[in-house]
Amino acid sequence: MELETPLDTICRLIVRAREWDAQVPADESDDVEDEQTMSTDDPYDVMIDEKNDSVEEEILALLDDLAEDQLAEVLALAWIGSGTYDASDWEEALEEAGDKESDPAADQLMEMPMLAAYLESGLESFGLSCSGVGQID
Repeated sequence: MELETPLDTICRLIVRAREWDAQVPADESDDVEDEQTMSTDDPYDVMIDEKNDSVEEEILALLDDLAEDQLAEVLALAWIGSGTYDASDWEEALEEAGDKESDPAADQLMEMPMLAAYLESGLESFGLSCSGVGQID
């Protein structure tokens, strides 16, 4: 299997998706009573990496730059990495990912909670990895 999508693009997507997965939504309470009782001296607050719109925007820009067949390829890789399909079912996964009747591939990818892990696993299923690609080790 030879990918149409450049490996460095997939690897950049993995890095950004990893950042996206690590972020948590900000704790915004509209209840004044809750705000008064919440401690602002939580020593673990500094460890929380809140949602950053720029990471989401970069992922969306990466996906937007891909052609439809490349988006289908990335989605099929994620499905294989998640176990939805087996590597031997590549053609079937690719066909399903490119189906015009289903939700857009970019939307499906953005809704995957473990996108980075799924893409890495999908690449590994074909003996590919991001090791040595760009700044990724």
